[in-house]
Amino acid sequence: MHFVIMGCGRVGSTLALTVEHRGHSVAVVDQDADAFRRLGASFNGRRITGVGFDHDTLVEAGIHQADAFAAVSSGDNSNILAARVAREKFDVETVVARIYDPGRAEVYQRLGIPTIATVRWTADQVLRRLVPEGALSEFRDASGHVVMVEAPVHEAWIGRPLHTLEAAAGVRVAYVTRLGQGVVPVRGMVHQEGDLVHVVVAEERTAAATAVLAAAPEEGA
Repeated sequence: MHFVIMGCGRVGSTLALTVEHRGHSVAVVDQDADAFRRLGASFNGRRITGVGFDHDTLVEAGIHQADAFAAVSSGDNSNILAARVAREKFDVETVVARIYDPGRAEVYQRLGIPTIATVRWTADQVLRRLVPEGALSEFRDASGHVVMVEAPVHEAWIGRPLHTLEAAAGVRVAYVTRLGQGVVPVRGMVHQEGDLVHVVVAEERTAAATAVLAAAPEEGA
């Protein structure tokens, strides 16, 4: 996989080094060439000096081949503009933007771009959005038999009631993160675009259950 990261501050450099360590290719874009010192001499990815929402800069960074794009500079406007360019002009499937203002983050979430407000910010949270590797474990009971995970859900489930997801996968939806806010499911609630679904499931069924949700629903489901 190829990743393009805009911003080489603490978070951007951490993301770049982690992604490369996992065996992926990565290009980092920053207006300040001195910022690349955070990457260290061992970093083998591309260092691109330029504006992260500039067409030529993104092309140089390999945006046409990018599987994911993260905008993690220090400016809200730059981050959301770059994220929209990556999503709407270059059709990058996975895009994440860091937004300092939680209120604005909610607005941008409606555009279909996952945003993480700084108050909840860690490099690990962004990495989880960029490199989905199955369910993300959030809780495990004392016996280890029950876990709560954030389960990737295929877009074909959008518009379907949450209870149909539960029935198909054999899980219980504990809560949904919608527009940056946790929401406890109520009767008739449907899965919406951008929702992050957190489910409770028996530990031994985690892989099978999340595989069901990660795929399109079967006919008649």
